[in-house]
Amino acid sequence: MNMLKEPISITALSSISALGSDEKSIKSAYQNPDHFLTQRVIGNQNVWVGELPKQEKKALEHLRQSDSKYRNLDATVLYALYVSRKAVEIAGWGEGDNFGINIGSSRGATQLFENHHKDFLVNGKAHTLTSPTTTLGNISSWVAHDLKSKGPIISHSITCSTALHAVLNAIAWIQGGLTDKFLVGGSEAPLTPFTIAQMQALKIYSKLNGNYPCRSYDIKKAGNTMVLGEGAAMACLEKGNSEKALAKIIGVGYATEVLTHNVSLSNDAKCFQEAMKMALGPNAPGDIDVIVMHAPGTVKGDLSELNAINVIFGDKRPFVTTNKWKVGHTFGASGMLSLEMGMHMLTHQTPFPVPFVEYSELPKTIGKVLVNAVGFGGNAVSILLSR
Repeated sequence: MNMLKEPISITALSSISALGSDEKSIKSAYQNPDHFLTQRVIGNQNVWVGELPKQEKKALEHLRQSDSKYRNLDATVLYALYVSRKAVEIAGWGEGDNFGINIGSSRGATQLFENHHKDFLVNGKAHTLTSPTTTLGNISSWVAHDLKSKGPIISHSITCSTALHAVLNAIAWIQGGLTDKFLVGGSEAPLTPFTIAQMQALKIYSKLNGNYPCRSYDIKKAGNTMVLGEGAAMACLEKGNSEKALAKIIGVGYATEVLTHNVSLSNDAKCFQEAMKMALGPNAPGDIDVIVMHAPGTVKGDLSELNAINVIFGDKRPFVTTNKWKVGHTFGASGMLSLEMGMHMLTHQTPFPVPFVEYSELPKTIGKVLVNAVGFGGNAVSILLSR
């Protein structure tokens, strides 16, 4: 089954992550076999993280100080404002244009919430702006305020598949004839003591000190190696075949599976199987040139997704890659950063392999890329891109 009545054009995509925020730097980073993770003291411990470069932090601080109303906002909102401005400028959307906004986050304003809760425990009172600045919906609302847009404003959290669920939702609005354009994406600022502690409690955070602290898509690894990263990514979607299209969405798929544990997947990730099969639609497995895996760097998560890929593609399995070994796992923003990676490979006709994974061969041409994401709860999404 193919849900799309017609292609959806991606007319712009902007991001900020450990790779930077300008297209030239991001392309160069993907061609670099090194990772962009750093060790940083968070709380009382030294951990690996995918941290924004200093130059990007300065730009974000300048944005915070540019408007008195922005000084109390969480980093998730600032990241979203920063990349959304760039995305709509690239797409040529102007002030007052009628476009929808759907920007999600897995954790939301976790840094502000931790700070406000700490103050509450000490003083017994909450800060005046605690509630409006820590609600999930304030990401899309502030972006709409900043861009002065007209159109529906939506926020949601579907854990690590949040950004790609935003794409699904926007496509439904566009195909339903309610709007022709949507700004979609995810924003995450999870490098906080409590968030890191949550991942360590699940025993999935990396303790490695070798060349690659996150071994995503390494099915031979002995233990879990997930590393958290921060960032945001936004895409501008438009109805039909736009002359400005950087890439086109020609298939989408989604599925949820019954879980035996809150954070588990079946051994062959049935949710991924169903999502990929739906996204492929009339395309044969051999038509796909690249798959960008979710691959968080955990033993079971990486293997179950690869098992699902093998079930669907068999001996027609295409070139498989991922970016979490390089930028970390950015939770709700990760799916859009994976989509960006796929678009770079389409645009520049250059595969980006994982350096510690052996490949029999690399694709010579890249025409179709399948991008995967899944979150706690078994909520899988697959997006099929073409040139």
